[in-house]
Amino acid sequence: MKFLESLVAQIGSLILIITALERFIPAQFWTTIETYLRKLTFLFNPYIEITFDEFPVDVYGRSKAYACIEAYLGTNFSGKATRLKAALAGEGKGVALSMNDYEEITHAYKGVKVSWMRNTSYPRNNVISFKESIDEKRAYILSFRQKDRDLVLGSYLSHVLAEGKAISKRGRKQRLYTNVSSDGKMMWRCVGFEHPATFDTLAMDPKKKEEIMDDLTEFTKAQDYYRKVGKPWKRGYLLYGPPGTGKSTMIAAIANFLRYDIYDLELTAVVDNTNLRKLLIEISKRAIVVIEDTDCSLQITGKRKDANHSDHHNNDDPTPEDAI
Repeated sequence: MKFLESLVAQIGSLILIITALERFIPAQFWTTIETYLRKLTFLFNPYIEITFDEFPVDVYGRSKAYACIEAYLGTNFSGKATRLKAALAGEGKGVALSMNDYEEITHAYKGVKVSWMRNTSYPRNNVISFKESIDEKRAYILSFRQKDRDLVLGSYLSHVLAEGKAISKRGRKQRLYTNVSSDGKMMWRCVGFEHPATFDTLAMDPKKKEEIMDDLTEFTKAQDYYRKVGKPWKRGYLLYGPPGTGKSTMIAAIANFLRYDIYDLELTAVVDNTNLRKLLIEISKRAIVVIEDTDCSLQITGKRKDANHSDHHNNDDPTPEDAI
């Protein structure tokens, strides 16, 4: 095995040397040489590698395949790993374990041997920026023998993705998403959402509280109606008032009542409409989108109209704070 690995490495070095000499090789001979070198590498390298990036270049947002693989490996094979990462499981359930960087897990599927490795890279960045950015690039690498290609690309990957999706659904916890900048693009980053606020603990008029809860319940059951009338299935609330009046607590209570994730959209960090559209596309179906300080964000989407030329606004009107 070590002999084959050494031989493949030597062939790779030979390809690099020949590539460097490409300018000195006549074009009619270069194609033939390249073809034979590829065949030679294929002959002595019995393995195929597939990389599943967390944030693929051609996909906006976090890869769903990466999330499924993470759930699948973490649930089924974390006990076999020797290098692990630990995180609090929440709700007093102890510690949740996952694969650490460069840890490799090997197992068999229908008699076929496959290996997974978690990889993290840190690209160099010479640009100084005061905005939050994502430096680490994470990925899972799957390796297997070429002779098992059809089985792995067919039933095995389908099995991993389906089971990983089911695991994520069973153990799903609410999350809080915030938009951050990475390489000039906006994307969502999340943390666990564990806010204690509920409608039972919310201090407000009981009738108004019941009215809001009934409205939310009716909304969750009205998907077929919205589809029938051709309207987007969404509901909007405007919360206003000075800091400390309970706007964030109300949002947390609604999220816990519906068991929805929260997407905290910071408009001041969005540079253009294209990035905004991409962020909105990535929002899951059952989620609460929070836009804070909407009065301060109006200038981002267009010029603020001069209040002196409008007779429809009163300076004594309450100022909106949060929209959900």
